[in-house]
Amino acid sequence: MRHLPGVSPQAARSFERLGIRTLDDLLGHIPLRYEDRSVVTPIADLRPGQTALVRGLISSVDKRDTKRPGMTLVRAVISDDTGSAEMVFFNQPYLVKQFAERIRRRSPIYAYGNIAPSGFGLRTIEHPEWEDDDPRHQTLAGNRIVPIYGLGDGLNQARIRRTVSTLLDTRGSAITDQLPAHIRTRYGLLDARTAYREVHLPNSMAQAAAARKRLVFEEFLVLQLAYGLIRGARGNRTTDHVIPYGPSILDDLTELLLPFQPTSAQRHAIRTIAEDMASGRPMNRLLHGDVGSGKTAVAAVAIALAARAGMQSAVMAPTEVLAQQHAASLGEWLARAEIRTGLAIGGASASDRTSLRSGAAAGTIPVIIGTHALIEAEVQFANLGLVIVDEQHRFGVLQRQALQEKGHEVHMLVMSATPIPRTLTLVLYGDLDVTALHEMPPGRRPVITHLRSQAQARQVYEGVGELIRRGRQAYVVCPLVDDSQAVEAVAATRHVERIRMEYLPACRIGLLHGQMPAQEKRRTMAAFRANELDVLVSTTVIEVGLDVPNAAVIVIENADRFGLAQLHQLRGRVGRSDKASYCVLIADPKTDEAKARLRAMVDTNDGFRIAEADLRLRGPGEFFGTRQSGIPTFRFGDILRDESILLEARECANAVLQQDPDLTIDEHRNLRISALAMLARLEAVRAG
Repeated sequence: MRHLPGVSPQAARSFERLGIRTLDDLLGHIPLRYEDRSVVTPIADLRPGQTALVRGLISSVDKRDTKRPGMTLVRAVISDDTGSAEMVFFNQPYLVKQFAERIRRRSPIYAYGNIAPSGFGLRTIEHPEWEDDDPRHQTLAGNRIVPIYGLGDGLNQARIRRTVSTLLDTRGSAITDQLPAHIRTRYGLLDARTAYREVHLPNSMAQAAAARKRLVFEEFLVLQLAYGLIRGARGNRTTDHVIPYGPSILDDLTELLLPFQPTSAQRHAIRTIAEDMASGRPMNRLLHGDVGSGKTAVAAVAIALAARAGMQSAVMAPTEVLAQQHAASLGEWLARAEIRTGLAIGGASASDRTSLRSGAAAGTIPVIIGTHALIEAEVQFANLGLVIVDEQHRFGVLQRQALQEKGHEVHMLVMSATPIPRTLTLVLYGDLDVTALHEMPPGRRPVITHLRSQAQARQVYEGVGELIRRGRQAYVVCPLVDDSQAVEAVAATRHVERIRMEYLPACRIGLLHGQMPAQEKRRTMAAFRANELDVLVSTTVIEVGLDVPNAAVIVIENADRFGLAQLHQLRGRVGRSDKASYCVLIADPKTDEAKARLRAMVDTNDGFRIAEADLRLRGPGEFFGTRQSGIPTFRFGDILRDESILLEARECANAVLQQDPDLTIDEHRNLRISALAMLARLEAVRAG
């Protein structure tokens, strides 16, 4: 930046604080928005409350002190053929000299600002932006479409505009084009030099939009090409874990393992995964779907296929609750095929851990299900062929890799409990093959969802009591474990006593939260599954992992404190039978966003629609509940606003890679360089 004409060391430091260290950074600092200042308003037509551009000559200027200590006021009168207006500036005494020089030279200026009400006398323009109308230089703040930039300390709009204009004038010819002509022609895109000039100093709003589209398209294209290179490299790898199958084998295994008829979506997913594992190449597939869509059943068949071929499987879950649920359901299903399972969790006894490790190392336990305990150095496998990671977004890349590396070129299946919107799938999992379960098991009834205020809590629990008298069970979810001075919300440890004493005194009530000893948690969950408890008061530890078909209602206290995807996951704890089930959200939402979240929950049970709404409300960085470090950052693109451009870029990347899988053709050389640089950034971000 310091080598650019007009940029002093002090200005360079100001740009650096804004994250602009190089000329490329400056080019990439595109405007946040634009203002149309292409129409000059006659001064006589100015109206209070209006924002307008005027052109005229300065006829007088003066400076005076105000009643506020240390504050000065500069007033300058600007006139055109129709009248005069007063421009007012605070604490800019140097303007007196500048305007006096314009008066002497009789040189016109443009001024743009808000027109203030005035009881009498001249119209007033408050603190306007102004610049000379000099035919030797293009205007940057008036008589054109004007860019509005994000600012930092020591920088104003005029400084950034002048610096960008200087860069385009002196170095613009050096801008190289990453996109070959055939891509620009096919997708109607500007060349790079035109795009950068028009995005910063557009001749029209339409040109600004066209310029931005070109830059967004290139950015998305490079990402999709990077993912394509990853997929291509994986396609060249081979694995010894070839798991042959035939349609009759899949049908027989599915019928043997599952006590229900799988949906067509599950059958398709099972067949796709079987094809992956028979291909001779390591599988890398994402399986996602709505709550209760049957991802675990699909995983069970994949595990049985691997075991049938003499290979071990590892299933990693983020919490002990979920690991235990998987151990229960998978253990029951796989036992029908005489496939033994083991559970590796932190709370296991020393003897259980020793037995499990020896069985895994000897290959006598074909399936190990566990938490992070699976990646401990002491856990070794005789012949690991399949790794399944559930709720994969809650694990880091290095943790997933550590489990994969306990075998050689193993098959990897990652599962998400949350349906993932298409745009997020493309930018976050573009290197994976993706299967979505869009179908729910037959016989499931939609959960009826109600929103109730805190004042209606008693009536809510009266309804819960009625369901319990009919033999059903209930969850009550609280946002906190214990009372907090910092947060005003319902705490599980206190609320369980209130329910026992005040709301449901005749009911059997249990408490579950993450701070309880592991053995106590297991006992409580087992009691609820066995219908030895009527009500389970819990924190979000039950968000995934509990499958109790008899549970008819879930009451979520302070529901406005939860994210939309999390609320939907909690709702998924009920509705697991053919009987009516209910979700009651108790909240008094204060913000528009909280009201929108709760309204979406009441309006739909469709997890994919919920996911899209959640993405719009929270943005991609917060989609999974905490900031997702694996999401690439974009200088130009916005995956919500620019979905159509992302889909075009994906289509283009597929076409380019089909013609040139390694991007070695001469016209793709620049794209290859950019894609490899993107790969390095992705690896750094994901390792993050």
